[in-house]
Amino acid sequence: MTDRSKVIFGNVIKENSRRKAERSKQKYIRRYGDDSNADYSIKIRENPCLFDPLGVYDIRVDEGTGTLPFDKEKGLIVGNIRMGFGHYRISIAMASAAHALGYTPYWMDLNSFPNTTCTKVISAQNELYSLGSRISQKSSLFNKLLWEPLNYEGFRQLSYNASDQKNAELMAAVFKNIPKDIPVIGTHVWPSQAAVHAGMRYVVNAIPDNWPMALHLAEGSVHTVQTHQSYIGYRILNGMQKNSILKPMPSESLVYTGHYIDHELVSNLSDDCNRRTGRKVSGKPMRFLLTIGGAGAQRELFAAVIRYLMPAIRRKKAVLYINVGDYSKVWEELCTQINGLQKISRTYFNNWQQTLSFAEEAINEEVYGIHAFCHSNIFEAVYCTNLLMRSCDVLVTKPSELAFYPVPKLFLKRIGGHEKWGAVHSAEMGDGTLECRDIPHTLQMIKLLLCEDGLFTQMCEQIRINQSIGLYDGAYKAIKLAMELRKEK
Repeated sequence: MTDRSKVIFGNVIKENSRRKAERSKQKYIRRYGDDSNADYSIKIRENPCLFDPLGVYDIRVDEGTGTLPFDKEKGLIVGNIRMGFGHYRISIAMASAAHALGYTPYWMDLNSFPNTTCTKVISAQNELYSLGSRISQKSSLFNKLLWEPLNYEGFRQLSYNASDQKNAELMAAVFKNIPKDIPVIGTHVWPSQAAVHAGMRYVVNAIPDNWPMALHLAEGSVHTVQTHQSYIGYRILNGMQKNSILKPMPSESLVYTGHYIDHELVSNLSDDCNRRTGRKVSGKPMRFLLTIGGAGAQRELFAAVIRYLMPAIRRKKAVLYINVGDYSKVWEELCTQINGLQKISRTYFNNWQQTLSFAEEAINEEVYGIHAFCHSNIFEAVYCTNLLMRSCDVLVTKPSELAFYPVPKLFLKRIGGHEKWGAVHSAEMGDGTLECRDIPHTLQMIKLLLCEDGLFTQMCEQIRINQSIGLYDGAYKAIKLAMELRKEK
């Protein structure tokens, strides 16, 4: 196994950073053990939620041997982790594009194999990140002094990547019995790094953000980015060793693709935009979709948005979809905080068929009131938002992975400093607002979208223009790149 913590794209890592990286790995070994020599079994099964719409199979590790064989000709692994909802959502986009292109997507969540060192290490880091996200929403001092600098500059440094590379060595064992010539697309850097360490031959590392950070580097893979700004920043490893001029990434290691978007959204984009503008012109209620991500943060902000919209909802000037993901407690708290919310809401809780029916019917039929969604199954919790996106008019979200989706967007306050650049990119491409950093600015933007025609109509038109130049074709391009790597070699 190559030690990728010593030299990163030709840039030598300082000795003290290398020692720190090794200490990090040894800390996890002491805590969770080292299963590098384990011979884990592999089972393939249909994904209960995503097989019917997208043909997705699950790869299960250490759960016995399955009867389904790998499709070695058209199979492609989507490597991911559950860390919030973002990386799952990008994985769904990749699986959707792969299915549309005639390939067989295999879902491999490295954070779902509880008996492995790999999952134990990822889970520990996930818990810390989720805790930090929640604290950052409650403490401005914590956010200013620790959380924003860590997410903005700490993760940006090559020394951070060096530690991640050492830790990822402990994740490689789960790939041992997977055929090495099946292409892998990682929608988080750890699956990409683990796949490279495990000897997988054709690895694409789909970088999620618009702020270049060394955190996302997986040398040995081909990196894809969604924006031209990211391409330039990663090409020169901008700011990844303070003010030092670094050796650049080789051109063959970096590819601009555009946004990673589901086939179902891209293929229906024009019709969905026409329906949105049609509702606006005819004076039908504007449909807002609020999403609460995996960290469960920003509840006070959501409560303020719901309170503001309720009078318009009662007058049939607005409709509200609320997806609380798999956080039923969030819905209970919102109902406690907002008088009358529960009374005027229709809930779709852990009834996937009911959710599917509503999402399909809402595309062409009239909708009124408040509709709340919650699913304990993680796939349903994430995919619910994707399904509701087609019939909504405005997506209300923090500027995370959803910043790249082709629907008019109102951006709430970010949770991590790196998310800032998702909102900047969307505003420049014309399909989203600026980041609204507080409640008054958020409510101001809702009023503009609700009561005026220009801003909303302009966003819909810009989405059409963006589609014409292939901005939303990134998932297709990433899939084709992964499959072409095998042909080239």
